[in-house]
Formats: sequence, structure tokens, C-alpha cells
Amino acid sequence: MKSNAVKFLALNALLFVAGSMLAPSAQAQQVYRIVAPDGKVTFSDQPPPAAGTAKVNAGKGNSTGGAASSVLPFELKQVASKYPVTLYSGDNCVPCGAGRSLLTSRGIPFTERTVTTAEDAQALQRLSGDSSLPFMTIGSQQLKGFSDTEWTQFLNAAGYPASSALPTNYRAPAPTALVNIAAAPETTKPAAGAGSTGNANTPAARPVRPAAQPDNPSGIRF
Repeated sequence: MKSNAVKFLALNALLFVAGSMLAPSAQAQQVYRIVAPDGKVTFSDQPPPAAGTAKVNAGKGNSTGGAASSVLPFELKQVASKYPVTLYSGDNCVPCGAGRSLLTSRGIPFTERTVTTAEDAQALQRLSGDSSLPFMTIGSQQLKGFSDTEWTQFLNAAGYPASSALPTNYRAPAPTALVNIAAAPETTKPAAGAGSTGNANTPAARPVRPAAQPDNPSGIRF
């Protein structure tokens, strides 16, 4: 029985490494929500111009973020850098709370992205191909829905310690919205007669503001 258990864990570790090499990486993908001057909304993998965009926080890079990562023990920092953990959660989501508790009690450094708006829901659909929560990524691995057994197996295979190794001064980063919306800047009205080739009496065109989006997302399943 002991031999079979060892073989099982070894197989899980091999599958995890193979999957990390072959599976498409949600972590490495940055998604941009672009609002055109006429209010048309599009999503793209390519960064838009710096002004007037909303960027999806896809958990790219070290999941511990900034100063928090500097206090991690060396081995844990190496694992977190190679296989960063990101939890996607929603309001009033009991399974999300259960997943968060598992990660916290085990001492897993992770980033949490909240899905509360229509823009968040669209971005989640693009990242995971689904709208269900919770959704967790470990490196390139995607885990949909909460399962204590499944999450534990993948964390073990990634090399995270079975019990917390976090130092007492570690502070987890605060949850942030999946989509950060930045207001589109208004075009500056040119000064009268400055470089104008048209009729001086013709009023300058007023910028079109982006169309309002609904506050509540639809289709999210807990």
C-alpha cells in the first residue's frame, strides 16, 4: 500500500510538470479591455495605448507581489515564483471562502482577484472559458470549482509545503478587482487659430464618452 501511494504521488508530480509545460498559461496572458471613443468595447491580448484603457489583473508573475515576496523563505519563494497561485472569487460565494481558507491555513502565498462586475465576468470567461467560481490557477494549471482533495494534490505536486512556512511578519496582499477600469481621457480642445485649417467658426467636435456598462454581471455560477 505504501509503495502504491508513493507511485501515485510521483505520477501526480510528473503530470503537473508535463501540464505546466504544455497547457496554455492563463497566468502569462494579460487581457486588455479597450473602450473606443465611440463606446465600442473590445478585448485584446495586445496592450492598447496608455490612455483610456482597462487592464485585467491576470496574476502574472510572482503571486505574492512586491514587498510580501521579499519576506518569504528561499524555498517557498522559489516555488511561488515558478508556480504562482491566483484565486478568483466572488461575493457571497461559499466555495470561494472554503478555497481561501484552505490556502490561508496551509500558508500558501496567493493573489486574489475578485469578480463582481460585468467587466470582471467577461474577463473571467476569457481567461478560463467559463463563468463559474471559484477558479484557481497554479502556474499554468487551471482548477475550476473547489475540491479540497484536488486542490491539495496540485499544491503538493507543485512543491508547496504541507504546512505553513510563512514568517510571522508576512502580510498577504489585499484582494483586487479582476478588471481595473481607467477613464478614457478627454481630447484637449485646440486653442483658437492654433494650427487650424478649417473654418474658424466651426465648433470643435466634442469627445464621445464610453457607453455605460451594467453594474451587475450575469451568468456567474457558484
